Amino acid sequence: MERGKFVTFEGCEGAGKSRQIQFVKELFEERKIPYVLTREPGGPAISEKLRAFLLDVENRDMTAECEALVYAAARAQHIEQFILPALERGTTVLCDRYIDSSMAYQGYARGLGMDYIAAINRAAEKAVPDVTIFLDLSPEAAFARKGGADKKDRLELSGMEFHRKVYEGYLRVCEANARRIVKIDCSGTKEQTRARIAAVLKERGIV
Repeated sequence: MERGKFVTFEGCEGAGKSRQIQFVKELFEERKIPYVLTREPGGPAISEKLRAFLLDVENRDMTAECEALVYAAARAQHIEQFILPALERGTTVLCDRYIDSSMAYQGYARGLGMDYIAAINRAAEKAVPDVTIFLDLSPEAAFARKGGADKKDRLELSGMEFHRKVYEGYLRVCEANARRIVKIDCSGTKEQTRARIAAVLKERGIV
């Protein structure tokens, strides 16, 4: 059986990932393409519990290294329990965030370095995305679009300077992985963004 395709979606908080992933989900259903939809951190029950821990605003004192390691642990569980089995069944996996988020958030914005993030995420070498869609929107525009930070999300409450660094980190990750990551300008209407994403998925043989 042919291995399934692995498609990941990245972007700053409020860039519109959830909305656009819903569009891709509908596109797959229309074309009767087998798929599963998942997210990071999250997926299986253990990873979802780690997600709750990571986003809990009560954990403001969490160190950058602790944060990065918990993300890596959630990802390792996700890969072994959910992503790899789905790909081996020939199912396309659509994932909201993956290791590029760790590179941008913890590697660059938190200052831990890309090499460190790569070292603690060896599990991700087992499941490399076929294509990554990066929704390219500045944090200022993204937060304005979503009406400010979610008061129940520790990461969103990290401040605009942090989110600017996240965006800079993403641009560096995109440059270093230009063949895999496709930047999608999402400053226009949601319909324009959808059309650009659909064109990329068609070009890459995903749909």
